[in-house]
Amino acid sequence: MRHPGALAGDHLRQGLSVIAESVNPPAVTRDAWRDVGIAAGVPAVEVEVVCSDTAEHRRRIATRSSGIPGLPQPDWQQILDRDHQPWGREHVVVDTAGQEPQEPLASLVRRLHAYA
Repeated sequence: MRHPGALAGDHLRQGLSVIAESVNPPAVTRDAWRDVGIAAGVPAVEVEVVCSDTAEHRRRIATRSSGIPGLPQPDWQQILDRDHQPWGREHVVVDTAGQEPQEPLASLVRRLHAYA
């Protein structure tokens, strides 16, 4: 099985856009995805999605569903226990606190136009 980044690199080299969405607390995983864009010779924009309202974030964790039967979701304590390494380079931060799902997306699209 090929790494998901290999498929993304194939698409980028064909001139297509790629959005890779995943939880990447360790810097090494973020580096791997960024390197896919660099190897394909295209700009890569890294986006960190956060929820600055702890109570809202906790409520979201408790009430979410993966949509995949049997797929376990981490609970609040497991999320707190993750080794989330800080970003050491420029990236876009999107704070979803107090917003409907479409609001941060619209804001992100506007911000990404600056990188185009």
